[in-house]
Amino acid sequence: MSAQGFSWLLIAASVGAEVAGTIALRFADGLTRPLPSIAVFLSYGVAIWLMSLAVRQLEVGLTYAVWAGSGTALIALIGILCFNESAHTMRLLGFVFIVLGVVTLNVSAR
Repeated sequence: MSAQGFSWLLIAASVGAEVAGTIALRFADGLTRPLPSIAVFLSYGVAIWLMSLAVRQLEVGLTYAVWAGSGTALIALIGILCFNESAHTMRLLGFVFIVLGVVTLNVSAR
């Protein structure tokens, strides 16, 4: 696997850690519950560390856009599926645009 390919795996893992931290934030009750609060800080720390490794090989603007867009879309989808958050047409259309934007950024970077 190339260094750039490995960097994209690091970004995927970073997005996973960021999503885990955001889900933990939901249960941390304003950072007053110790275990979820610790999970928030550890998850976000791992996410940033993994992204810092990935930007050694990838453009920082592209990397951050993919990271932020992917994390946003995943959190919104988890919110709908697990926390009964709204799923109206405009929100779903927004997801489509986020995914299309991330795909477009990846294709244009090659």
